[in-house]
Amino acid sequence: MDKRFFNLFPGLSEEKAIALLEAPLEELEDKSDRYIAASHLVNFPSVRSINVLIKTLQDTNPILEHKIARRKAIETLGRLNAVSALPAIRACLSDEDCYTVENAVWAIGEIGTEDREILVEIAQLLEKPGQSYRLIIQVLGKFDYKPAITKIQKFTASDDEPIASAAIATVSRLTGDYSQMTKVVEFLEHSNVNARRGCIQDLIDTKYYPSIPNIAKCPVSIVFRLRGIRLLAQAGIPTGDINFAQIEPFLDSVIRDHPNDLELVHEYDQAPALEFVIKELYSTDFGRCYLAGKTLLQQVDPEVAGAALMATFAESAHNDYGAHYHVVKLLGWLKYVDAYDLLVEALHNTAPQFQKSRGAAALALANLGDEQGIPLVRETISNTRIFDLKYACLLALKQLGDNKVAELFVNDSDLLIQAKAKNMI
Repeated sequence: MDKRFFNLFPGLSEEKAIALLEAPLEELEDKSDRYIAASHLVNFPSVRSINVLIKTLQDTNPILEHKIARRKAIETLGRLNAVSALPAIRACLSDEDCYTVENAVWAIGEIGTEDREILVEIAQLLEKPGQSYRLIIQVLGKFDYKPAITKIQKFTASDDEPIASAAIATVSRLTGDYSQMTKVVEFLEHSNVNARRGCIQDLIDTKYYPSIPNIAKCPVSIVFRLRGIRLLAQAGIPTGDINFAQIEPFLDSVIRDHPNDLELVHEYDQAPALEFVIKELYSTDFGRCYLAGKTLLQQVDPEVAGAALMATFAESAHNDYGAHYHVVKLLGWLKYVDAYDLLVEALHNTAPQFQKSRGAAALALANLGDEQGIPLVRETISNTRIFDLKYACLLALKQLGDNKVAELFVNDSDLLIQAKAKNMI
C-alpha cells in the first residue's frame, strides 16, 4: 500500500489525536478536528489508538462533524487491519447512513473474515436501496462468496456502468466463465470516466491478462493504467501466464503517455480556440486533457503552444497537479528549449502530489535532446524508489544515449525494473 499521503499532519501526535477524539464535540474549537484525528491515527497502530477508534465508531452522535469522523474511524481501522474491531464494524452494516455502511463493508474487506454470517449480511445489502453496490460486489468477490452469484447477476445489466462492470467481472470470477469479460474491456472506451477507471480494477481483480493492450490505450490518468498493468504483471509473470516481453511495449507506452497512443473517447465539433484548449488541460477527466494535448501538438505552432503552456504554468498549473503533469509532458514533445529550467525544477519536485510529473520531466528533458540532462536524470534514478520515476528515467537515459546506467538496476527489487534494465544492456 502506498503510504506517502498517510502522514498529512506531521505535527499531530498520537496523544493529541486521541485527545481530540475523546473530547466532547462541543468543546472542540474546530469540530472538523475530530475527522482529522480519526484519519491521522492510521500512523499509530497501537492498542490504545485502535480502542479509541472503536469507541468513536460506536458513538452514534448524529451531528455531522461526528458522523464524518465516525466514517473515517471505520476506514482507519480497516487500513490498520484491526481484527479486534471487526464486531463493532459489523454492527455498522445495519446503519441508516449509507456512507457508514460503505466504509464498514470496505473495512471488512481489508481486515478479512471467515465468518460466513458476515458475508450473508453483506450480500443482503444488495437488496437494500441506496447502497454502494459496486463496492459490495467487489468485496463479495474478494471473499470468493459464491452464494451471492444470483444476487450479483442482477446487476450485470445495470444502467450504472461501474456497477455493471464490477458485476460482470465478479460473476466471471466466481463462476470461472470469462466469456463476458469482453464487455468489461469495452468500458475502457466509455465516455463515462468513472466507467473507464473502474473497469481497470475489475480487470485486475479477474486477472484478465488479454486486456493489457487495451488498458495501455485507455484515456485515463497514467496512475490507473500503470497500476493495472503492474498488478497484472505481478500476478501473471510468476505463474507463467504472461512474460515481460509481452507487456514491455505497453508498459513503455504508458510511461511515455503520448496522446497518439491512446484511444480517445472525446472529440471537438469544431476547431477550438487556444485559450479553450489550454483550459482543458485542467479537466478532471484526463480523456479531455489528452484530447487537448493532441490538439496542441498537431494544430498549434510549437512556439505559440510552448509560450501558452509556460504562461499557464506560471499562472495556475504550477499548483494544479493534473495540469502540471500535462504541461511538463507537452513542453518536452514540443521541444520547447526555453522550458529547460522548468523541467529541471519539476524533476526535483518531491511533493507527493507532483510525483508523476517527475517521470514526465525526465522524459521531457530527453525529448529536448540536451545531454546536460543526463547527470540530472542519473542522479534522480539513483535516489528514488518510485517505480514510474525509475522506469521513466531508464527510458529517458536510453533516449539520450546512456544505456550504462541500466547495469545498476539488473538486480533491482522490482522485477519489472530488473527486466527493463536487462533489456537495455
